[in-house]
Parts: sequence; structure tokens; C-alpha cells
Amino acid sequence: MSRPVGRPPKYKSCAEIEEKIEKYFEDCEGKPLCDDDGNVLTDKYGAPIIVGRKPPTITGLALALGFASRQALLNYQGKKEFNDTITRAKSFVEKYAEERLFDRDGVQGAKFSLINNFKGWSEKPEEDGDSDVLAKAKEILGGVDSVI
Repeated sequence: MSRPVGRPPKYKSCAEIEEKIEKYFEDCEGKPLCDDDGNVLTDKYGAPIIVGRKPPTITGLALALGFASRQALLNYQGKKEFNDTITRAKSFVEKYAEERLFDRDGVQGAKFSLINNFKGWSEKPEEDGDSDVLAKAKEILGGVDSVI
């Protein structure tokens, strides 16, 4: 009879981790500010004033789930039974960052997050074989750019 090696898994089921994921995203939304009578206070445009709102992040998600680091969450995503659940949660964070690309104040932070936390995002264009051909042609022609 062999004994289990290593730390026991933090979560035994997807339902257990999904509950904490939902709580994290709910906490990120913040709460409306109310007066002493419980009435929701609004700004000059009539929109409710929200306090405690914070952007959803991969690290914030990891900490809310009880992981010590962002990388620990990514490692847990590698477990077959939790892959879809964690991928979906990460997609919500990615969606938020994507939406901030259209917001003048959030563009730089959104770009940083997307490039560093999600596959398929890069500021550099994908290189194809044409760039090698152009470089070789310039080399042959002695660096004459105007010909190409």
C-alpha cells in the first residue's frame, strides 16, 4: 500500500472552486453607496455611486482562490478536471482587459495585462517568410531601400 506523495489538492471539485470564483468577480463589482435610510446615492448624471470596485486580475483571482501566486493558479489550470473552470474565469479577466483597450485611461495597463497573461496577444506583428525575403533582397541590392 503506497502513501500519497505531496500536498493534498486544494479543491476536490469544480463546484467548490466555481463558488469562490463567482465570489471574487462579485466582490470586484463593488457595492452601491447608500445613505442612512438605505437609499442608493447617485452622481450628477443619475448613475449609482459604486464603492469598492476593483478590476479583476489574474493575480487577484489566484489570491481569492487561496493560491500563493499567479503561477500556482496557472499550474492548477493544467489539471484536467479544473482546466475549463479556470480557463473560463481567466476569460472574464481577459474580457475586462480587452474592454479597457477602448478606454483612454486604461489602455496601457490593459495592454500590459493582455500581453503578459494571455496567449495570442503581442505588440509585435507576427513574422512571416516575406520579411526574410525582403532582408535578403536589400542585402543583394546593397541596402537600397527605395528599390524595394
